[in-house]
Formats: sequence, C-alpha cells, structure tokens
Amino acid sequence: MNSPQIKCCFTHICAKINKEKGQDMSNLHIYLDKDINKDLIKTKKIAVIGFGSQGYGQSMNLKDSGCDVVLGLRLGGKSDVKAKDYGFKTMSIEDAVKWADIVQILIPDEIQAKVYEEQIKPYLKKGQYLMFSHGFNIHYKKIVAPNDVNVIMVAPKGPGHTVRSEYQIGRGVPSLIAVYQNPSKDAKEVALSYAWAIGAGRAGIIETTFKEETETDLFGEQAVICGGVSALIKTGFEVLVDAGYSPYMAYFEVLHEMKLLVDLINQGGLADMRYSISNTAEYGDMTRGPKVIGEQSRQAMKDLLKDIQSGSFADEFLDEMKSGCNKFNELRKENADHLIEKVGKEIRSSFVWGNDNKIIDRNRN
Repeated sequence: MNSPQIKCCFTHICAKINKEKGQDMSNLHIYLDKDINKDLIKTKKIAVIGFGSQGYGQSMNLKDSGCDVVLGLRLGGKSDVKAKDYGFKTMSIEDAVKWADIVQILIPDEIQAKVYEEQIKPYLKKGQYLMFSHGFNIHYKKIVAPNDVNVIMVAPKGPGHTVRSEYQIGRGVPSLIAVYQNPSKDAKEVALSYAWAIGAGRAGIIETTFKEETETDLFGEQAVICGGVSALIKTGFEVLVDAGYSPYMAYFEVLHEMKLLVDLINQGGLADMRYSISNTAEYGDMTRGPKVIGEQSRQAMKDLLKDIQSGSFADEFLDEMKSGCNKFNELRKENADHLIEKVGKEIRSSFVWGNDNKIIDRNRN
C-alpha cells in the first residue's frame, strides 16, 4: 500500500466485497504519509508512559522522526535504566504529564486505571491529548477522562519490537486510529501525525472506533493469532509425538514451517500461500482443515466474542491480575515447561538461523 493506485484499488475491492455482504465501506480511507501533516506532531511535547514493547518501539521511532519525547517512568527502575541507555530523558509519571501536550499510555492494560487515577488524572490540563494504543480501558470505562481532554488512539497492528524493526528498514506497521473525545477539534489530525512519526503512514492507517478496535483485537488474540494458533500448534505437536513420531520432526512440521507460510499469507493472503504449496498440501488444506476447525470451533469463537462484547472477559482478566495472578502464573509455567519449548530451544540453537537478526533482545528491549 505504497501508492495512490493501490490505495484506490484496495478501497474499491473492500467496498465491493462488503456491498455484497450488506456492509457499506465506501467511506473507507487508507491514510499514507502523503496525506498527513508531518509537522503537527513536531509542535507537541510527547510523554510516553512505559517502556515495554510498545513503549520501546514507539518512543524510539518518535525520537528518530524528530519529535520532542520523554519517558514517564518509575525513576530508578529497570525501564528507567533501559530508557536512559537509549539516550532518552526520563521523568516521574507525574512530572511527565505536567510537561506534555500528548500523554501516550503504554503500560499494561491491568495497571492503567490505577496509574491513571493516582499519577495522571490529577495533573491533566484542558486541551491535552490522552492517547492509547489499545482501547481496552476507555471502552470498558475503567478510565474516564475529563470532557475537556482529547482522547485518541494510535494502535499499530503488530508488537512494539516489530514497529521498531520495520521502521529501521524503511517500512512501517499498519495502524489504526480512533477519536473518542475531541474538544480541541484537531484530535484526528494529531493522531495521524503521531502515526506518521512511528512509521505507520509508510504502510497504511485506517480510522476505526475504540469499541471496534478493542473487541476485534481481543477476539483476534484469543481465537486466532495467539490463543487459536498456540493451541493448534501444541495439539498438533502432541498428536504426532503421542503417535510415536520424533519430537524434532513434529516441531518442524507444526511450528517451524508455520512462520514460512504466514509470511506468504501476510504478503498475498491465503491465495498466495496456496499458490506456493504443493497440490497435495492445498487439497489437504481445503478438505481436512474444516474438519479440524469446524462448527464446534465456530461456536466456541462466537462464545468468546460474546464474553468480549459483554465485558465478561475484561472483568475476569482484571480480577485475575488484582488477585495475585495465581492462575495466570500457573498457565505460564505449564506452557513454558511444555516439551515443544524444550525441543524448539535445542533446534534453534543448533541451526545458523537460530539467532540471526533477532527482533527481541530481552536484555535490551
């Protein structure tokens, strides 16, 4: 999506497909660098709260785009040390909010409301921009901002480390923007300008709502790209190993090749993936895949979506975080101890590609 022709074609295709489904997407716009006021964000002082995956990726890109950015952190903590190692000025969260025009909250969802109430809300000023990269706390009303504060979202559709690595090679991660409150009447323009600064305009930016981003994002994570894929890989691995096949062969067949095929899907959809694989694989895909992901799975996905829409999942998640994370930590340990992790670690350390060009370095980012 790097040209007006592609943008126009994409919009036309989406409108045609959704017209057939009874959905009007004739107003869909994909914003690119050329559509954005790049100077606007450079007139704003930006406080990024948090230096995790998104905090790291976004703040690094903002700095390289010439923006005035500081990190609001717990001074003396690990994130504070890391941020200073990368050359950032750091402040307490309270001082960062007082200093900034834009306050981008990039700490975990489960602690945002508490930090907001204690360290952000008391220092907000009329006309400031409160920004998020996930609509969770605004949509579920865990955070309620003053009416005279702008509330916007810029949500890269990828992890923060990928936001950074794509920016470094001259590309970007497609992103969503949304406006929830707009007392200053320029919230959308500010969101677009910020999105440009993190590299999103190189790939494409689509406007949505806090509700739509939150609910579709949670559904995608749970049913498909995280929960669904993880469960599918683990179950496939276990079936092969239980049937007597080598764990190493099972790893290659159900996990290693996944990345290679997802690259094709990312490039050209399921059609490109099917174009590249053998006829045997394609036939098996189309005839056996629906037996694995059938009506029972479809109903399970619908049930997940209802829990997301009702706020049931959000409440369950926040309650788990507040109660000490016992279930969460047990599940983490159980998954970390799974045979597929041990086999994968051994295989990756034995091949030349195992540590080449790693996006994530847990010691630094």
